[in-house]
Amino acid sequence: MARYTEAQCRLCRREGMKLYLKGDRCYSGKCAIDRKSYAPGMHGQGGRRPKVSEYGTQLREKQKTRRIYGILEKQFRNYFEKAERQQGITGENLLRLLERRLDNVVYRLGLGSSRVEARQLVRHGHFTVNGRKVNIPSFLTRVGDVIEVREKSKESPRIKEMMERAADRTPPAWLEYESEPARGRLVALPARDQIDVPVQEHLIVELYSR
Repeated sequence: MARYTEAQCRLCRREGMKLYLKGDRCYSGKCAIDRKSYAPGMHGQGGRRPKVSEYGTQLREKQKTRRIYGILEKQFRNYFEKAERQQGITGENLLRLLERRLDNVVYRLGLGSSRVEARQLVRHGHFTVNGRKVNIPSFLTRVGDVIEVREKSKESPRIKEMMERAADRTPPAWLEYESEPARGRLVALPARDQIDVPVQEHLIVELYSR
């Protein structure tokens, strides 16, 4: 599957805020947006960011959301169309679908320092869902699903480190985590106030409603 392969830090600088795409680096002095708060490109250092139109604001919100979750345009549009077909508020449905992705759930459980790392760990087959190996980052988890680190993966130094971190963290209220045997469970669908992403989802709905 196609994926973004350029520098992750450029995405944060483009949006003018931290998107926490690189895990621990985002909390250190090496964070690019702390050192270069201006937009990337030859004109980025020239001064203030230009004013944007209503359409531009809506587009930036969509781009920011895609970048936070690491999703390309076509796949994001598919999520939106699915959210539209569901009962309830379309914008909240969209975020709820994105949060249910397996790579995001692994990240929320603390078993990946970033969504990028969680996606890589899922692709490498380090996790099971309800006892079956799943290596598809976009796999949509459901209430009651059990996500567990595979037994042989627990010998990996990086997985061990993530397991130790996860044991000291409290996951969102819609997830449960047991440090032994490194297992999480989706106990409910996330409510909007439990999704801590800096996104105004109504702008995305307005964009696609044009």
